[in-house]
Amino acid sequence: MKLDVLAFGVHPDDVELGCAGTLLVEKSKGKKTGIIDLTQGELGTRGTAETRANEAARAAKILRVDVRENLKMADGFFKNDAAHQKAVIQVIRRYRPEIILCNAPQDRHPDHGRSARLVADAAFLSGLKKVETTDEGEPQQAWRPKYILNYIQDHYLDPNFVIDVSDQFAQKMESVKAYNTQFYNEQKQDDEPETYISTPFFLEGIVNRAKMFGKMIGVTYAEGFISTKMVGLTGLEAFILKDT
Repeated sequence: MKLDVLAFGVHPDDVELGCAGTLLVEKSKGKKTGIIDLTQGELGTRGTAETRANEAARAAKILRVDVRENLKMADGFFKNDAAHQKAVIQVIRRYRPEIILCNAPQDRHPDHGRSARLVADAAFLSGLKKVETTDEGEPQQAWRPKYILNYIQDHYLDPNFVIDVSDQFAQKMESVKAYNTQFYNEQKQDDEPETYISTPFFLEGIVNRAKMFGKMIGVTYAEGFISTKMVGLTGLEAFILKDT
């Protein structure tokens, strides 16, 4: 299956927090979308690898992605080396996305920046014919996505552009809340310890960030992205023409 947009997250829930609205926007246009989680998030204080897998499956249904896979790299200990790069190259060549969305280039969690570098390096190498990989025993064709875009996570980073996700924002937050072991839920009571992301203030921050990005372009909610490559437009119709 060829995908139009493939989103990578080092932990299950990274994609939902960072770019779920944009995946929904693309899905509404008839695009094929997918998610690759690099790890199972097994080092997270709350929940387990099994509960995270179930939550990721629920979120995938909410986002209506065409595929979701978990590469089961070691949470906290994966490396940007040849073995890990080849694992990412395999899925890039399997799904041949035009655009990749991936973790923030630097952030509070060190896994995020390391994941961003791993995916970017693998995406480049994926376009080299002499880098050989197989899928189910068959040689894979070289493939390089047209754009690698970083979504913005906990630390504020200036985006190169933002995407209006106002119509999709409620569904985005529904996908985030599918991770009920991780985030605040006033109906849920458990004995799990409170963490940085399990307080109601964390989710409020996600909403407020989206409102701030939205305000910049005169819409209600938006998601921001960073590109190291110059972003090209097909025409002026790509601009949101609203008073700001």
